[in-house]
Amino acid sequence: MNTSSTVFSKPWLRCVGSERVSTMLREEYWERFDQARAAIGFEYIRCHGLLCDELGVFRVDEWEGKKRVFLNFTYLDRIFDTMLEHEVRPFVELGFMPAALASGSQTIFWWKGNVTPPSDYGLWSELLVGLFSHWIARYGAEEVRRWPVEVWNEPNLEGFWQGASKENYFRLYESSVRAVKSVDPAIRVGGPATCGLPDDWVEDFLGFVRERGLPLDFFSRHLYAGQSPRARTPELFYQGLFEPTRPIEELRSVRKRIDAAGFPGLELHITEFNTSYNPLCPVHDTPLNAAYLARLLSESGDIVETLSYWTFCDLFEELDVPRSLFYGGFGLLAAHGIPKPTFHLFAFFAALGSEIVHRGPNCVATRRADGSLALVAWNPVLEKGERAPLEIELALPWKGGRALARRSRVHEGAGNPWGLWRAMGRPRFPDAATVEFLRQAAAPRLEVGALEDSGGALKLRLSLERNEVTLVEIMSFVDESPSYLGLDDSLIDGY
Repeated sequence: MNTSSTVFSKPWLRCVGSERVSTMLREEYWERFDQARAAIGFEYIRCHGLLCDELGVFRVDEWEGKKRVFLNFTYLDRIFDTMLEHEVRPFVELGFMPAALASGSQTIFWWKGNVTPPSDYGLWSELLVGLFSHWIARYGAEEVRRWPVEVWNEPNLEGFWQGASKENYFRLYESSVRAVKSVDPAIRVGGPATCGLPDDWVEDFLGFVRERGLPLDFFSRHLYAGQSPRARTPELFYQGLFEPTRPIEELRSVRKRIDAAGFPGLELHITEFNTSYNPLCPVHDTPLNAAYLARLLSESGDIVETLSYWTFCDLFEELDVPRSLFYGGFGLLAAHGIPKPTFHLFAFFAALGSEIVHRGPNCVATRRADGSLALVAWNPVLEKGERAPLEIELALPWKGGRALARRSRVHEGAGNPWGLWRAMGRPRFPDAATVEFLRQAAAPRLEVGALEDSGGALKLRLSLERNEVTLVEIMSFVDESPSYLGLDDSLIDGY
């Protein structure tokens, strides 16, 4: 597909996922986030565990035979203050259930988030009214209205919602949206944050919302590209991937179903996406992960408002404390702030302009506001064995005379710290010198060359290695060599 003068949207800059809310109390968390934000520019963070007991928000005190609900904001205030200090906002996820309000004992993850419905929906509403009233008092209504609010996480999966009960989730959504809107009708609330198939929740949830006359400001869903697992070990999860076009087709299908259900134009937010859905899958650490997701980043802006990568770093403890430097974690950044290939994928796409001058299945080229060009190209290879490089030839519109092209490359042999780590014998807990070596190996390979304007176009030929993602930035320059008196490079030895 080729397009001209088309806006290039970047929904993957809007939000990024992370480990549970309580990890925001750690200094390491913000070191990694600032590193990611500086290179990419995320606007929101989404994570689980807002109402889990380790933050102590919902407490029931008993004194002289009477019970009192107490909402404790000691940790939440510290966390949300820090978030805003780092110039990022929360994409609020309501969950999981405080033990004192839970109807059962079912939990998920190493840190035991309770996934049962509230035992008392009146108290659940009281909790939310108190929470949002406190936030408005502390941060102001104008600020809080900028925080999207998502009710729960993946209620269509039994692990995340007891029995995966639609009836119970629909009741939770109604109770939640009414409580939040009673504080301020302008706060934006959505759901159902489902994941995977079967996906009959789309029409059923939207039908329930319409039937009950409930507010719904956006529809949210998750998107993963992993097939059935190939193998599991005590420490790793091996999973194949669908073809790279599958996630895009799935997004288009959901968009059509939402419109057909009577909600045309309703915002669609993908609040989690990645290749594998398991945080112990080695594919996340590889160049393939980056090359595979490139086309999704290229085309998703035509379909969704948010495409939130899960997650920005490997500070992640859902399945216990990580046991090695690379362990298949979701993160863009490994431990010690070592960038993975997918980190560079996002940084490359963040460098693109806002006007599309060319888009195809393996490349998107854009014009920036200053007239320079920037393009990203990719070559995902799922098959094993040798394969010839992918050749791409482009003629890009240009009126700036001579041009300088700067190319940054990531593939199996460049910007691939996981590959070096494997070759080093996979050290679980490397010393400082080894960490620095790996950090240096994570840098993309840089190439620079001149291009000539040929009739108002720049002809560019790219050869992409296996699982390569490449960024090419093109800017005009003026040759000032003739202004140097007596210039003669032949007087330099070797030239």
